[in-house]
Amino acid sequence: MAANTDIRLRNAVIYSIYIRNHTKEGTFRAAEADLPRIRDLGVDIVWLMPIHPIGVLGRKGSLGCPYANRDYRTVNPEYGTLEDFIHFVDTVHSLGMKCMIDVVYNHTSKDSALCHEHPEFFYHDANGAFGNRFGDWSDVNDLDYSGPALWDYQIESLRYWAQWVDGFRCDVASLVPLEFWKKARAAVAEVRPGCIWLAESVHASFNREARRQGLPASTDPEAYAAFDLEYDYDIREALDNYWAGTGCLSTYISLLSYQEAVYPGNYIKLRCLENHDQPRIASRFHDPAVLRNWNAFLFFQKGTTLLYGGEERCDANQPSLFEKDLVHWDGPDISDELRRLIQMKKAYFPADGWFHAEADDSTGIVTATFGGKNTELVGVFGLEGKTGEAVVSAEDGSYENLIDGNPVSVRNGKLRFDGEPVILKRRTQP
Repeated sequence: MAANTDIRLRNAVIYSIYIRNHTKEGTFRAAEADLPRIRDLGVDIVWLMPIHPIGVLGRKGSLGCPYANRDYRTVNPEYGTLEDFIHFVDTVHSLGMKCMIDVVYNHTSKDSALCHEHPEFFYHDANGAFGNRFGDWSDVNDLDYSGPALWDYQIESLRYWAQWVDGFRCDVASLVPLEFWKKARAAVAEVRPGCIWLAESVHASFNREARRQGLPASTDPEAYAAFDLEYDYDIREALDNYWAGTGCLSTYISLLSYQEAVYPGNYIKLRCLENHDQPRIASRFHDPAVLRNWNAFLFFQKGTTLLYGGEERCDANQPSLFEKDLVHWDGPDISDELRRLIQMKKAYFPADGWFHAEADDSTGIVTATFGGKNTELVGVFGLEGKTGEAVVSAEDGSYENLIDGNPVSVRNGKLRFDGEPVILKRRTQP
């Protein structure tokens, strides 16, 4: 684990913005107007998906993918000017939030400035041509970190942006040498002490395939040497299998608890139901009560919570990365629900706490415990819309449901679950 990681990040909320699709205008200035509303949700960190110019050569769709970066040191003119970007970040700071940007260091667009100026920075295939080593990323050329000059260039780029921003979300971080990230972290700290580093660590199957091909691929435990936060893709496939009907809920829940046993004591995972690479959660669940249970369980988990712009309006459309595809802001507004969950997490969940959960595959009900020195929180979540009884680690008696303030009762060690998520607080013995 990065030695100076602030575990208070476990109670932070990150809000992801894709500038192109967040507003009709698709600019920094237009998105800036939405920042007070985002702050009022309880958000701590605003994450901007790539802000840099997008390549034209080989681009996907009519507008191209923001992860096909043309120039690491300028902003996409479609979004505005550098001054507009700085003004956006200044506004984020004035509202008491932090700002992080995406950095895509595994590859660039096929017509990037670096392709022209430093072709030696890139991977070349057996025929000496540019290319990429993994996946269907036909719009990019892979970088080659075997030479120190590329390291210096990339680190200076990070230091440049660290003048303004508070952190970096590092795309497919597992494929970039870990020693590079460690060196970059130390260098950026000279410009931005306390800079936040989020790794898009990859799915387990992705890592296995990369290693089969002989590519460097850091595991999650290794990556914690350089990063504060990592994606929870190490177990995401178990969740996806359950949602697809090919796996069990209990398998995913067991893996969530297993993370407590295999990672450093101050590990931080990024928890989300959706992001720009995943289907919208509202497209999976149309029953508002089921969605309420999934949201409550999301915030009950140990780690930093991610919200993707539009999630608070139950947008079921996953915006295209390659086209103008606006967030649908006219859906059901669950902002108040999310705000209560955020407030609850900040008020009751100790950053240094522990987590355990179990699932009943016959009912889809998950019971979970989040404990601290003298506090224990118990949660019951119906993830399939069913009711029933749940065995809970709480003494018999009446409790307040911290989610909505309603009373709930435990009798004979069981809580009668009526379909609404429950989180209660019990006192443990000193």
